[in-house]
Amino acid sequence: MTPSVEERIDWLRKEIRRHEYLYYVLARPEISDFAFDQLMNELKELEAAHPHLITPDSPTQRVGGAVLEELPQVRHEIPMLSLDNSYNEGELGEWYGRVVRALGRRPDYLVAELKIDGVSLSLTYEQGVLLRAVTRGNGEVGEEVTANAKTIPTVPLRLPEELPLVEVRGEVYLPRHVFLELNRRRREEGEEPFANPRNAAAGSIRLLDSRECARRGLRFIAYQIPRLRGKDLRYHSEALELLAHWGFATNPGWRRCPDVSCVHEFIAQWGERRKSLPFDTDGVVVKVDRLSEQQALGATSKFPRWAVAYKYPPEGERTRVKAIAVQVGRTGTLTPVAELEPVRLAGTTVTRATLHNADEVARLDVRVGDTVWVEKGGDVIPKVVAVDVAQRPEGAPPFVMPGACPVCGTPVVREAGEVAIRCPNPSCPAVQKARLLHFCSRSGMDIQGLGEQRIEQLLRQGLISDPASLWDLNWQQLATLPGWGAKSAENLRIQLEEAKGRPLWRLLVALGIRHVGERAAKLLAAHFGSLDALSTAKREELEAIEGIGPTIAQSVLQFFSSPPGQELVRRLQSRGVDPREKGTKAATTAPLAGLAFVLTGTLSRPREQVIALLEGSGAVVSETVSRKTSFLVVGENPGSKLAKARSLGVPVLDEEGLVALLAQKGVRW
Repeated sequence: MTPSVEERIDWLRKEIRRHEYLYYVLARPEISDFAFDQLMNELKELEAAHPHLITPDSPTQRVGGAVLEELPQVRHEIPMLSLDNSYNEGELGEWYGRVVRALGRRPDYLVAELKIDGVSLSLTYEQGVLLRAVTRGNGEVGEEVTANAKTIPTVPLRLPEELPLVEVRGEVYLPRHVFLELNRRRREEGEEPFANPRNAAAGSIRLLDSRECARRGLRFIAYQIPRLRGKDLRYHSEALELLAHWGFATNPGWRRCPDVSCVHEFIAQWGERRKSLPFDTDGVVVKVDRLSEQQALGATSKFPRWAVAYKYPPEGERTRVKAIAVQVGRTGTLTPVAELEPVRLAGTTVTRATLHNADEVARLDVRVGDTVWVEKGGDVIPKVVAVDVAQRPEGAPPFVMPGACPVCGTPVVREAGEVAIRCPNPSCPAVQKARLLHFCSRSGMDIQGLGEQRIEQLLRQGLISDPASLWDLNWQQLATLPGWGAKSAENLRIQLEEAKGRPLWRLLVALGIRHVGERAAKLLAAHFGSLDALSTAKREELEAIEGIGPTIAQSVLQFFSSPPGQELVRRLQSRGVDPREKGTKAATTAPLAGLAFVLTGTLSRPREQVIALLEGSGAVVSETVSRKTSFLVVGENPGSKLAKARSLGVPVLDEEGLVALLAQKGVRW
């Protein structure tokens, strides 16, 4: 008997959920990407033909929706409290002693779990369907982020049991490989990199545009069921088992312990092993297992008495914070920087370390006079990773980010969902200097001979104000300035004249348009060919270009429609800085013309070489998967792009498949 449309859709949804669980949670896929794509595509086609059968919990609904004006505030039925910390076996023993004294006996069992360094989130299900997702906020009131939570593949949209009410709490995090890729993309787009995966997760889950959140590759690990109707639980460990049964990712290797010595073994076991996990952890959470004992122990105004966090010792070298300065970058971003007593770190002497942004300063609670641990991150930039609160000078006040730009005094702004605090004044001297440095840099117009000191000198003398003013310099006057001379002035004149011949994409990068890095600039230059054509482009035309999404399109529109942007372009053009793209017609006859590729994972050749090969053969290589993507090329350890490609039905190639495709097109690998 042929199943009805409703029965087929129901079967497809159940089968897709099962395969998503096998892939994302258990990392044990049973079918190929192609077979999974076929299931998803069939479901999409059936739902498109029968839209009245689409439900909010369908796997096809894991996509971003409309941009919100603001995030609604929601009060937690049960407060989401913080955890008290312990830093050694003695302090952990003191907590256990307090538990024993309060209960009048030893607790039945303890549960030890790794402390995921992410952002807490509460999920509410009614009749088995995800109703609401709310951030921790201040513990009493959080922000509703349901649309964003639905884009996380490890958040089930439907539970296998239709219980009246279930609240699940857990941690939203960013896998390390996704974080590294996100920061690489942000640097290329001229954005400040995130301080760490936790910082990135906090900003991502609160984005107003859930489509952008879907691009971020967030994951969710469930750790508690604080509210449950229609089912009884006696132990927290039962809740963890139930969460896993329902399809949630749960804490790896959690252990039910009869006593605190077993907890110590767990802590020692994971001390080094945790570093091999795909996400950051900073300690172990220890909980009383029996729920009735948790209720009897209760909580203080800040912490539950039935749980404590053991924090692993931080890595790096110790030194003291002498001062905290605030720098202003070319996009107006305010960056706090710790000025340190000199310390040797990885073979160099370090006197300054970035604190990244206001969120990171608040998380660390770093203050002037504090003793801190400093290490070099993956990008070799020194950063403060922890504070030794026990060594804090008495009365040291918390550091507060300024409400106004420290250079020009303009009130600062913070966009919703962003961690950056910015000076919005485009005429701010610090912004002017940083923009000029970027414009002249090797990644911009590559004007040699104009470093930081010389740009500062010319700004102080009032000889330059913006990039266009570089071509107004008086060479005789310049030659008389300290440190210059006729030869240096003439060399700069030649450099500026040669810069007029730089390709259009370099000028677009040099202009410092937010989100427009080298890749986006090349796509825009190849498509429009001139500043005039780009400046009059419509949103639809911009977004139609593979690799130019809504965020980049909006940024380009804002720049070219703003009076400062229009004036700068006019002034550059009037001085002969108006490059035109050449050879775009020839590109249409290239062997890969019209094809758009996205890469993910590790290939046998460096990514830069693969990109150069594809682009040199006429293809477009983008950072993000969309419906305009021709192929996703997958290497080892692929990231979240694979899931996005699956959901959109984008063809997936492994390296062998890519080589075969290139051979068909006459391109040698």
